[in-house]
Amino acid sequence: MATSTTKALTGGGRRGPSPEPGGENAGRRRGALLHRLDLKGAPYAFVAPFFVVFAAFSFYPLLYTSWISLHRVELATLDVMEWVAFDNYVALWNDERFWNALMNTVTIGVISTVPQLLMALGLAHLLNYRMRGSLFFRVASLVPYATSVGAAALVFTMLFERDFGMINWMLGLVGVDPVNWEADKWPAQLAISTIVIWRWTGYNALLYLAAMQAVPAERYEAAAIDGASRWKQFTHVTVPGIRSTIVFTIVLSTIGATQLFGEPLIFGQGPNGVTGGADNQYQTLGLLLYEEGWKNYQMGRSATVAWAMFLLLVLVFVTQRLITRLRSRSPRTS
Repeated sequence: MATSTTKALTGGGRRGPSPEPGGENAGRRRGALLHRLDLKGAPYAFVAPFFVVFAAFSFYPLLYTSWISLHRVELATLDVMEWVAFDNYVALWNDERFWNALMNTVTIGVISTVPQLLMALGLAHLLNYRMRGSLFFRVASLVPYATSVGAAALVFTMLFERDFGMINWMLGLVGVDPVNWEADKWPAQLAISTIVIWRWTGYNALLYLAAMQAVPAERYEAAAIDGASRWKQFTHVTVPGIRSTIVFTIVLSTIGATQLFGEPLIFGQGPNGVTGGADNQYQTLGLLLYEEGWKNYQMGRSATVAWAMFLLLVLVFVTQRLITRLRSRSPRTS
């Protein structure tokens, strides 16, 4: 019974014309080919909807912004456009405010990014050890990130207030005269960088911590057997093991520094927030974009600043890729 049933299911008991030579093997090959095509095509089927959404909500606005940047457009009459070609880009190139905002963006980005990532790396290294209350410290490190930028900037603005701020009060205890954090260029940029560091250090630390926990323990054991100290284990095992995560955080921090807007806007405490101070001493590219579009009502110039920010990011990433390739191709010295 079992034999007859098996033959019935497999078609073994069915009589008919004999199959052509190689027909069964050809069918198997076709089935295997279709199976491979299905496996290879499955990722595209899942990824395709994302690119459709990206084209609708990202690619189209990008092209539309580039089109606006080639026109003279006012905020009150967005439907009226006057073709000016690249005049907005030429005017932006000759505008001292643009170069001032660019330098402020770079300096604030460096002052906030470098200490932030170094502190996050050290904090993640400490949290990676087994310690009591590690879960509490991990959750607590996310509290600044969960805080809104408005609340954080407002609190730090009060701390850096010239006459009644806690920072100047603490400096006065050691004999330092009150610092006008908002009016002077470098103190203002340092204060704004402090807000950024406070908000993002814990977030980056948790990214580093997750990457550190993925490093195989055998590497640390082998380094300990070779007599490597904790510091050498950190520099020769931990850091190379999380290099991709470090690059990822550098990319995110660079994008965030280029788009810095909320912290300096609120730090200005009023009209000076849009212009980045009375002398534009801490005006970033994001503030310049807002000033051109929503204060001067020149949407064409505002779109030009937006595209300048985008091209700046592209230039930075292309330079980083070229440096990485040159370093990988250069011969390694033993």
